[in-house]
Amino acid sequence: MKKKYKDLPLRSGVGIVVLNKKNQVFLAKRIDNPKKFWQMPQGGIDNGEEFYEAAIRELEEETSIKTVSLIKEIDGLTTYLLPNHLIGIIWKGKYKGQKQKWFIVRFDGEEKEININTKHPEFLDWKWVNIDNLTDEVVEFKVHVYKQIQKELYKII
Repeated sequence: MKKKYKDLPLRSGVGIVVLNKKNQVFLAKRIDNPKKFWQMPQGGIDNGEEFYEAAIRELEEETSIKTVSLIKEIDGLTTYLLPNHLIGIIWKGKYKGQKQKWFIVRFDGEEKEININTKHPEFLDWKWVNIDNLTDEVVEFKVHVYKQIQKELYKII
């Protein structure tokens, strides 16, 4: 029997705000979304994994970035729900959205370290954007999450 949308759980995940030396934010364009939506690195948590450990693993898996230092763990969790047309498509229909723990890190490496052509690529392209423009090209159901992160960034920059 198929679960109803409201009965589906939220997936536990992490998100990583990567700042460069100019306090610009790393954004990448997803392979599986043909529109012009960009996002920060994020992903799920493996069994037994701590939030920060998962964030660093996801960052490396998606971008090859290793050279970072932790600036801040954002308090609490953020949540987003998938729109109806994506239920049953994303995450094999197991979840209705995601609850995420976010971290802000400083990229201390050279740009040549960034490589989105990973073993299992998720992104087509990447760029640095100013904090003011963080929400300009985000998929609609995540805009509130990015606005919250934007407020956190303004507190520390």
